[in-house]
Amino acid sequence: MDSHSVQLRCRVNGDEVTVQGHPLSRLLDVLRTSLHLTGTKEGCGEGECGACGVLIDGRLVNSCLVPLLHADGASIVTIEGIGVGKLHAVQQAFLEHGGAQCGICTPGMVLAAVNLLDRIPNPSMDDVRIALSGNLCRCTGYVRIFESVLSAVQAQRAAATS
Repeated sequence: MDSHSVQLRCRVNGDEVTVQGHPLSRLLDVLRTSLHLTGTKEGCGEGECGACGVLIDGRLVNSCLVPLLHADGASIVTIEGIGVGKLHAVQQAFLEHGGAQCGICTPGMVLAAVNLLDRIPNPSMDDVRIALSGNLCRCTGYVRIFESVLSAVQAQRAAATS
């Protein structure tokens, strides 16, 4: 460990991990390079597109803007931590309704939608638009993405009543 590196612990997708790096390294790079969690994508590197979205302690953040030091002691969920063993309702809806095309924005969109449904189990279309407004997609025109999220709401509601 060099004089500029730090070693810190956090929970990533439910597993305790220890990572080492420069305290100002981007969390995005540590996730992709050190932890080999390549589902988190870099779109713009400036916090404008949402492709690198992850959940830190339940809050949706752009991991390209988060310094490694801020992850110390945190609970982080990446796209790899969603729907483990069985697709999450949002992931299934994206598949069924064509909510994903090239795939660059998909991890961030899915995490933003999961975060929305955790906060607002029965969102309106306006809620969906607001929740996903920090995510850019150059392929779908958003209609199928919004339909996917609303379909996931219906699927979760049906699962809860059965």
